[in-house]
Amino acid sequence: MKINLKNPIIFFDLETTGMNVASDRIVELSYLKVYPDGREESKTMRINPQIPIDPNSTAIHGITNEDLKDAPTFKAIAQTLANAFEGSDFAGYNSNKFDLPLLAEEFLRCDVDFDLKKRKFIDVQVIFHKMEQRTLSAAYKFYCNMDLEHAHSAEADTRATYEVLQAQLDKYKELENDIDKLSEFSTQTKNVDFVGRIAMNDKGVEVFNFGKYKGMPVEEVFEKDPGYYGWMIGNDFPLYTKKVLTAIKLRGFNKKK
Repeated sequence: MKINLKNPIIFFDLETTGMNVASDRIVELSYLKVYPDGREESKTMRINPQIPIDPNSTAIHGITNEDLKDAPTFKAIAQTLANAFEGSDFAGYNSNKFDLPLLAEEFLRCDVDFDLKKRKFIDVQVIFHKMEQRTLSAAYKFYCNMDLEHAHSAEADTRATYEVLQAQLDKYKELENDIDKLSEFSTQTKNVDFVGRIAMNDKGVEVFNFGKYKGMPVEEVFEKDPGYYGWMIGNDFPLYTKKVLTAIKLRGFNKKK
């Protein structure tokens, strides 16, 4: 089934140096941009992460440090990517938990103002897990009746994700062919930041979603324990999480004026 689009949608996949959103980097990015009229644009690029690749990651995606010695850095391509992604929604496989948070971190490191939170996100893995509980290769076999060749290459995984979502819309009549509805369905938590350290409670208030203050409003914690903000800013939390914390803290200051 053709996806009903209001905006272009970017299907994308990342290969990385490791699995830590705060400290790891992108080594390969592939995206497929689908327009409301059905036109498609695709691009795959290798990226020099400027840090060593974890051997465990190389064992999965096959990309080595030597492969990337002449590749551009993310900073060199960041503005071009931001321009290509502007006005688009996003879709991926396990993207809400990993790919989107890491992509946001890369833009922030380069000081490129590209706010992903303004866009809609569809995580095809979440739809799949809610419906069938499988992996991407199994999803491709299940929905498309084909074997996924070159799994764990960004380009193959990106194309497979696009085809799986189309097949999901064909199979599940209860899935509404609407980007807003699909985004809502494939979102498991109301995260304020990407990695879920801060979430929105039922009253629409930002609360901590981890640690000793889990479930407590962020502003209330900062009033009770002013040093907690400094502790988070000084530790290995993602840049986007720190950006959200700073905005909440500044909002609290403004209320006092």
